[in-house]
Order: sequence, then structure tokens, then C-alpha cells
Amino acid sequence: MGPPLHLVHIKILAADLLSLTVLQTSRPSFLRRGRTVTRAELVGIVVSRDRREKFLRFLIDDGTGCVPCVLWLNHQYLNANVSSELSASDPNAEMALKMSEEVCLGTLLRVRGKIVMYRGAIQIAVRDVVLEKDPNVEVLHWLQCVRLAKECYDLPPPSAPGAT
Repeated sequence: MGPPLHLVHIKILAADLLSLTVLQTSRPSFLRRGRTVTRAELVGIVVSRDRREKFLRFLIDDGTGCVPCVLWLNHQYLNANVSSELSASDPNAEMALKMSEEVCLGTLLRVRGKIVMYRGAIQIAVRDVVLEKDPNVEVLHWLQCVRLAKECYDLPPPSAPGAT
């Protein structure tokens, strides 16, 4: 039995993320081969960017597909309305703003966040963004995804003994 996947950011390719099984309950659940996943880590190129007042929406392309991502900025604006001094000292607002500046068309990023549904499609609610300067990171991520899928993620769930 592998580790519980719902407790970690699983390294995953876009094609695998976008093909997760969705269980429609009051809060959608996402399954990979019968095991619940809630968080993901992707590496890819920013191919679309749309900044609004409360959020930054962008697409990450890793060569297997494009994943919609959203970085919420609204806490920054809520705090700014209370006091400009308060927003300057809010680490979440400062961090979200700094991360949003890293998201530029054509840049290679590592994105981690929660898997969510929005208007019937899977997307990532971004927790953090890291600008990758080494182009080899993308290929290394692909290799890690394949290895982890084989050794950890795609093992049969504990409730299905003897499954292959």
C-alpha cells in the first residue's frame, strides 16, 4: 500500500490531472485509480494569463495538456480597504502579489495547489508558484511523474487486494 495521496501534493502530468475521476458530492472528490487526491504539483509553460482585481487566472502547458490555474488575490484588496498599512504587513497579500508577478507568458513555472472544480472543469487553486530557470526541470518532472505513478500513485487501493 502506498502513502495516502490526499495528504500530499502529487507530482502529476496535465493529461493525468485532467483525466481524474470526479465524484460529484456536496464537495467534489477526485480519484486516481480509486485513490483520493486533493493536491497537485505541475511544471510547465505559461500559455495564457488573465489578471483581474481579485484573481489571476492562467494556463500551464506541460506538453501533455493545459491546466487552468487560479491564484486568488482578493485578500490583498480586502486588507487594502481596511488600511494600507495593514495590507503592507499582510504576508499572504504580499506573497500572492509576488507570485502573480512571476506568472508571465512563456515562463517555466512549478505550480502547487488544491484540485478544484469550476464550471464543470478541473483546475488548480494555486498555493504557490516558483519560477524555474533550468529548462531541464520540465523533463525531470515528467520522469518523476512516470516513476511515482508506477511506484506509488497507481498501486491498487487498499480495498482492492490482488488487483493489478
